[in-house]
Amino acid sequence: MFAAFPLLALPVLVYNLLALTLTGGFSAFDASTRMSEQLFVIQMTSKAAWPVSLGDLLLAAALVVLFIELLKSTTSRRVAIVNHSLSMILFIICLVEFLLAPAFATSTFFLLTIMVLLDVLAGFIVTIVSARRDVDFNPDGV
Repeated sequence: MFAAFPLLALPVLVYNLLALTLTGGFSAFDASTRMSEQLFVIQMTSKAAWPVSLGDLLLAAALVVLFIELLKSTTSRRVAIVNHSLSMILFIICLVEFLLAPAFATSTFFLLTIMVLLDVLAGFIVTIVSARRDVDFNPDGV
């Protein structure tokens, strides 16, 4: 049953926990500030300094999870349909949070929402394409 769980719910859950710890919770307006706070700096070989923020780390982790989700969507097992349905519910939750809660009106959460949408679309498209391959259509009608 773990295979049916949409893994992109993890970065969304982390963002929700971060939003809840802000003063004001979901109605906080300073979520963008917290997401863009510099956590550390990486010195590049070009002598440039690369500041890494919390939002950057969250998006990088979400991209890795999106890759795993895309690999999971290529399976044509029955559990994949449940995964697609749960991913759709997750997308609806993300969209509602993004549109209605000020703490979620950030670029970081918008990109997380887009990743969830891409997971939903990829899952349904892969399922449709694999279902079409399972059914053999005779072009001559014979």
